Amino acid sequence: MTVSPMTHTGTGTAASRSRVRRYVAAMLAPADIRLDGDRPWDVRVHDERTFRRVLTAGTLGLGESYMDGWWDCAAIDQLVERSRRLEIDRRLSPPLKWARTVEARVRNLQSPRRAFEVGERHYDIGNDLYERMLDRRMIYSCGYWRDATDLDQAQEAKLTLVANKLGLEPGMRVLDIGCGWGGAAQFFAERYGCDVVAITISKEQAALAGRRCADLPVEIRIQDYRDVDERFDRIYSIGMFEHVGIKNYRAYMNTVRRCLSDPDGLTLLHTIGTRRSATAADPWIARYIFPNSLLPSAKQITAAAEDRLVLEDWHNFGVDYDRTLMNWHERISRAWGDLPRYDERFRRMWDFYLLSSAGSFRSNAIHLWQIVFSRDGLPTPYHPDNIR
Repeated sequence: MTVSPMTHTGTGTAASRSRVRRYVAAMLAPADIRLDGDRPWDVRVHDERTFRRVLTAGTLGLGESYMDGWWDCAAIDQLVERSRRLEIDRRLSPPLKWARTVEARVRNLQSPRRAFEVGERHYDIGNDLYERMLDRRMIYSCGYWRDATDLDQAQEAKLTLVANKLGLEPGMRVLDIGCGWGGAAQFFAERYGCDVVAITISKEQAALAGRRCADLPVEIRIQDYRDVDERFDRIYSIGMFEHVGIKNYRAYMNTVRRCLSDPDGLTLLHTIGTRRSATAADPWIARYIFPNSLLPSAKQITAAAEDRLVLEDWHNFGVDYDRTLMNWHERISRAWGDLPRYDERFRRMWDFYLLSSAGSFRSNAIHLWQIVFSRDGLPTPYHPDNIR
């Protein structure tokens, strides 16, 4: 999960270190973030090499230096929220970021050969970690908090929202693309009487999902979405599209169209999205959390669906992901003592992941979308307001 810290050939003179510190302080000042301040969102620097590391490696250097204990912050979520509102992160464009962008344009980072890497490096790291962090169904995606007071309620409300938007009914054959640990497939089989085929690229997820759904009309498969060629009444994907990649968005839409059995068949895409189109992910996220990932933009999604699917509804509730992530962080923070096989550097990595993500949603730099498409258009109007 981790790599060695960046090597540094030197820290420069005291005068140069002071100039770098002042430069970083001036960059943070418009966001009202202070170096060595006493407010929760202020940064407490323990190693002066932090500044040069961040300026030379961008967000990768920021995350790695935190993992190495070079700096601390009492509320990383608030720090990231403030910095992302003013897009301070966009001023950090090290060569690694541009190299990754060029690589993504030349190579298919989410090809069938590479598709299983994220399962091995993220989802297979340990069910013990996810069991303590997530709700009782182990739903690893944004909850829906409109009427919920705890994480279990928020995740059930999200699944109910998905079912209502798709109009699930008993006997429907449903495809779950990226099924996680089987919580959604189990819910739709038990609550709505659906027959579900659920696919994942994670061996650990498939094993647990198989046990969870053993007595239900649910088939769990380790399978790439591009290899599915069967007919279904409904198709959904919850928190998987972030791993598809720009070179494969069209292939995803082609798969969905091919597999929907009826012209008025529905599919729901539940995904994190960004307001700017990109071809490469944040370097720290790509190295430590989700290899080969990419957040899609609205433009990229609609372009991929053009002439393939008909857009029926677009629902944004990204603020709910902030609350979901803070709940995950609270739960895992209480559980670290029961997880001795994860060392301190991993713990700091995981904290940075959850809290920086929460701050990014809170700043509206990224969003959570539920998008409903039909295959060829519906014979009657789609009315999402009746089910929200």
